[in-house]
Amino acid sequence: MSQAIHYINKKPASIPEQAIDIVMSEVLDKANLLKALDKALSFPNYFAHNWDSAWDCLTDSGAKHLRLDLTDVKQINTEDFNVFKSVIEDAFRDFGQPQLWVVGLNVDE
Repeated sequence: MSQAIHYINKKPASIPEQAIDIVMSEVLDKANLLKALDKALSFPNYFAHNWDSAWDCLTDSGAKHLRLDLTDVKQINTEDFNVFKSVIEDAFRDFGQPQLWVVGLNVDE
């Protein structure tokens, strides 16, 4: 597990209180992830709803902690989710933030 992404089963007190919630619909895919990220972080109007633009806006946002609760998500596009995690890991590697807590996803590490 990288320092950028933490997988947990429930919402424990160990998630930083200031973590920003990325609210997902029942379907996790590129379009819904980008829309939810935009809404959670109030990206600027020039956000182009693609991964490169998400990285640019994310690293400019100053967000330090994000929480993505997958408890109610019924369908996950694995490829899109992996790209999203790569965006988070790249931003963390380059800038030391943000950290992402993924709640409700069982991952064997």
